[in-house]
Amino acid sequence: MIALKRLNGQEFVLNVDLIETLEKTPDTVITLTNGKKIIVSNSLEEIVRKTIKYKQLCNQGPTVVSKSTGDAAKE
Repeated sequence: MIALKRLNGQEFVLNVDLIETLEKTPDTVITLTNGKKIIVSNSLEEIVRKTIKYKQLCNQGPTVVSKSTGDAAKE
């Protein structure tokens, strides 16, 4: 899920798995897998960057916190 902004300034969160295409016109047009189009003020590059970061976070795996020290240790 990534946070985006509509042209009117309204913020919303989009499930990136629903993105089919991104088009760079004067505004950025997102076409979803169901055919719906959303026009946003975010740049195409920003959406791609946010999507990559989100996918990387999803694929990291869990972080385990030690009960004794409270330190996070990646497994």
